[in-house]
This record gives sequence, structure tokens and C-alpha cells, in this order.
Amino acid sequence: MPKHPFKTSIELKERIDAYFDYIKGEPDLEHSSVIESKAKTGSKQNIWIREPEPATFTGLAIFLGFHSKEAFERYERNGRFASVLKQGRLRVEEAYEKRLLSSPAGAIFVLKSEGWNEKAEPKKETKPGSKNLKVTIFEAGPKPAETEKDVSL
Repeated sequence: MPKHPFKTSIELKERIDAYFDYIKGEPDLEHSSVIESKAKTGSKQNIWIREPEPATFTGLAIFLGFHSKEAFERYERNGRFASVLKQGRLRVEEAYEKRLLSSPAGAIFVLKSEGWNEKAEPKKETKPGSKNLKVTIFEAGPKPAETEKDVSL
């Protein structure tokens, strides 16, 4: 298991929180302005130093210092603070769920790749120690006639 800079679960949670703060972007408060709309209501238009970006699984993995998606997933399965990392994954998944209302196509793709299904499929239960059964069909008896003329009574 590769070493990661997380000494405590609190430290990992703080790094995950920092990722979600980072992707909100950084507005330039000095240059943001209030613009007048046709309805004469002022709305603030942000000028960005760094634009907001969507939450992504790979973005979270990179921000946390993982060198690959596989390393992130391996730590999520077997790491010391796996439960905290799983909660971070849920936060990314939540962001995609929210996007279903405005831009569903991409969000649906990501959620399906995370195991979501349109219809609930019954799970196939397999019992430990169950084995596959191999069936072989042997031909027996006379070969069927190809035409009526080949049939004799």
C-alpha cells in the first residue's frame, strides 16, 4: 500500500473539504460589478481570478495526492481512512446528481459508470461453493429423414 500524507482521518476530511472549496473558484472581488438588467434589478456579475469547476472523481484524487485513479480506488477499498474517502466520493456523486436537473446527459453517463441503473435489476445470489454444471448433448437413435421420400413404413 503506497504511503499517503494523511496522518489522521480529520486531516483527510479537511483535504477533501479543501478540494470542494477550491472548485468553487476564486472571484475577483475588486473588479466584480453590479449590472442593471432590463427589469432594473441589480445583479452582481463576478469576474473570476479562477473559474469554478465541477467536482470530479479524478480531480479529487489528484487534489489528495494520488498518482492514479486505481491508487485512489485501492485506498478507498483497503486504506486506513477508507470510510472518509468514501464520503468524499459520495460528495462528488451528489454534485452529479444535482446536475441531472439542468444537464442530464453527462451526469447520467458518470452516474451509470458509478453503478447507477435506470431500472433496479434483481441481484443474482451466488452461494459460496456453488459450481457451474456442464451439459453435453449426445445424439441418439436414427438420423431424421431429409424428405418424405426417405421415409418407409
